[in-house]
Amino acid sequence: MATENIALAPTDEATVSLQRSIYDPGYVNAMSHFYRGEMGRIMVWRQRLDITTNWAITSSTAIITIAFANREVPHIIFFFNLAIVWVMLWIEARRYRFYDAFRARIRMLEAHFLVPMVMENRDLLQGEWKKLVCEDLILPCFKISKLEAIGRRLKRNYVFIFILILVAWVTKIFLHAPMAMDNVPAFYRALRVGHIPSWLVAFVFVGTFISVIAITIYVSKKSSGEISEFGTHRSLWRI
Repeated sequence: MATENIALAPTDEATVSLQRSIYDPGYVNAMSHFYRGEMGRIMVWRQRLDITTNWAITSSTAIITIAFANREVPHIIFFFNLAIVWVMLWIEARRYRFYDAFRARIRMLEAHFLVPMVMENRDLLQGEWKKLVCEDLILPCFKISKLEAIGRRLKRNYVFIFILILVAWVTKIFLHAPMAMDNVPAFYRALRVGHIPSWLVAFVFVGTFISVIAITIYVSKKSSGEISEFGTHRSLWRI
């Protein structure tokens, strides 16, 4: 029995020391400042995402206004609108990957530091989350792929912008067509603008529509997103 007590004593002392260090005022103060700093960082990247989206909406609104204000403006102007929005989406997806990388640190701190503090449960602090956070601080890395970032931004904002542009494009063709369009061949011929053939315009139109829908559906199935639509314990928040 004496041998067992001697063997267990160092382990118990180490456990008690670890539990005390977790709630040490200096440690809690440092982690609080770390959390506040990371929260400020992701808020900056969040604002950058909003700026890019505003650019896409503003440019689309300006082009749609110009297209419908003047009958002489060819409908091919929407091709440039699509190009601008694709560029904005690409830039925003890159910014979103940075936002998501820093947001992952916030979620790690919330799940493994704030939750145990609120629950007053030291058992929840087990695991290698501290090691993972330190490794990410030393060698930061993205948590999602470029395609997933594009899909998330499409699902949240850009799919509606693309749909608006495509609807405005078709409406422009019907309203300002040089001849009546009462069948599909007539609509196909109306797609031609100058030396740009109808098949190329149709390819851009259909290709954009299929790409947007396919990426959105694919990413929706592969990723749950940054936050769920309906929480498991949402009923607990009723007042």
